[in-house]
Amino acid sequence: MPTVAFHTLGCKVNHYETEAIWQLFKDADYHQIDFEDKADVYVINTCTVTNTGDKKSRQVIRRAIRRNPEAVIAVTGCYAQTTPHEIMAIPGVDIVVGTSGRDKLIDYVGQYLQERKPINAVSNIMKAREYEELDVPSFTDRTRASLKIQEGCNNFCTFCIIPWARGLMRSRHPESVIEQANKLVAAGYKEIVLTGIHTGGYGEDLEDYNLARLLRDLDTKVPGLRRIRISSIEASQITDEIIEVLNSSDKMCRHLHIPLQAGEDNVLKRMRRKYTTDEYRRTIEKLHKAMPDVAITTDIIVGFPGETEEMYERGFRFIEEMGFAELHVFPYSKRTGTPAAKFEDQVDEEVKNRRVHELIELSNRRKIAYANKFVGQVLEVIPEEPYKEAPNSGLYVGFSDNYVKLVFEADESLAGSICKVRLDEPGVEYSKGTFVRVLEEAHERAII
Repeated sequence: MPTVAFHTLGCKVNHYETEAIWQLFKDADYHQIDFEDKADVYVINTCTVTNTGDKKSRQVIRRAIRRNPEAVIAVTGCYAQTTPHEIMAIPGVDIVVGTSGRDKLIDYVGQYLQERKPINAVSNIMKAREYEELDVPSFTDRTRASLKIQEGCNNFCTFCIIPWARGLMRSRHPESVIEQANKLVAAGYKEIVLTGIHTGGYGEDLEDYNLARLLRDLDTKVPGLRRIRISSIEASQITDEIIEVLNSSDKMCRHLHIPLQAGEDNVLKRMRRKYTTDEYRRTIEKLHKAMPDVAITTDIIVGFPGETEEMYERGFRFIEEMGFAELHVFPYSKRTGTPAAKFEDQVDEEVKNRRVHELIELSNRRKIAYANKFVGQVLEVIPEEPYKEAPNSGLYVGFSDNYVKLVFEADESLAGSICKVRLDEPGVEYSKGTFVRVLEEAHERAII
């Protein structure tokens, strides 16, 4: 039986797509082995969100070539899409596929084995108008299932290369989303995370259909589904209709990730974001009203070109006022090919690092403050994996529906089940809890 090994860099969408590519190899009777082992085929799914992403991708490609010079080396993903010539120039790379046409990867492997000639199968992604169907009926090592519902982005923020790597907005047909959700529930998954490059934009290219309608359909047409989580959504896309669904459905998780990027209007304008701080604030206030105790997490880019100390401090105060449950903080990193990389007023690295640390400290305080609200309460938690810091301790880690990460006593048989867990002690990395009882058992196929 031929063997295949995968390495995925970058975001959750890339990880989803690697799972989909594995399904193609599995159907072609391949056996999956560890990337550090000697495989017949290596598939590297690359990232290009920063220049560092490109560099890491090249390092991983070279590692695979060294491990088995006779193997077929196939490279896909965002870096492959934007700069295929750089990858084709690496001696030992055999196949390059971008962010479309990945369903033909098995055919390309067969073609290469026959002809022994390098294949560059990267097409112009800006011309793509149809969503590429890539099914994932089950996940290798997860108890939560991701479901990709859209591809591409029309925003063209000044710091971001992704529209050039992924193309313009394409939504998955609703019938396909519902069918896939039913398959995942049949495979034992209780929670589905809706994911995409610009998830909140789902439906913008469809007639008389939008994200709110999809959420309603998932609620009513997928029996057995207990939790629906949206991986990320822009503030400008949270309509009153979406808020109504969040308010009325008992399946919608009390957690939304809403990227802010900067808490200051001048910086937002230079980033070419589609909202002001005032518009963002009003959306957050509506959400808190509709979903009391909702966890709102966000992304912040620190040290964007032109961000003065005064702008940063204004932004810091705004972020503090918003009462986020957690911040994902990134120092601004120049990405070649984006307008912001050419802005002249770049911020000093030391200044960036100080600001990053200040915001991480704020995030840690916010995490504890948020979890503290639930001390003594019993939350619904899905145990996901053993506690890594003490693997044989009988402790498991899982998330509540409102995204509190809990560590508590459990065993492998409970992975993927919905459990009642009391929150005892809030913490930064994990909050400590006590297992109360199983609410709903996992289907055995979910734990594979």
